[in-house]
Amino acid sequence: MGNERLTYEELLQIFALIEKSSNLTEFHLKAGDIEIDLIVRRDEVHETVAPRSRDALPSGEIADGISLDTPSYTRASQYPPGAVIVTAPMVGTFYRANEPGAKPFIEVGSHVTPDSTICIIEVMKLMSAIPAGAAGVVTHILVEDAVMVEADQPLAVIDPAG
Repeated sequence: MGNERLTYEELLQIFALIEKSSNLTEFHLKAGDIEIDLIVRRDEVHETVAPRSRDALPSGEIADGISLDTPSYTRASQYPPGAVIVTAPMVGTFYRANEPGAKPFIEVGSHVTPDSTICIIEVMKLMSAIPAGAAGVVTHILVEDAVMVEADQPLAVIDPAG
């Protein structure tokens, strides 16, 4: 990184990612003349983020948790029965392909397995492949390419019956 300095916002993003990670135990960062070493101790069990069935969510959670003013989102009632909502495990930039101009990982109608990559989320130049977590057919892609997403934001909908 040379002589680049981290901004306060970037440091907050890093600490938020560390806090949300249930399996991270040690962290080392060197940016210019600043070094940060952390040893993470967890006193409680953290639930890992996984795709969830719409039927398993409390009534209205999807509709209440999504800004319906954003055209890329659809109402929960439009999802197939038993649909799996794949959510972002972290804050970052959502990418549909591994590089600009490349074929997207998924399209509406794509058949996926639990291990299929549906997107990449970039945080501080670190790319994380996000798996589908369920087998089925992609019915909705809820995020535009190259936009910021929040942790737990719905990214795509998978119909396991498809």
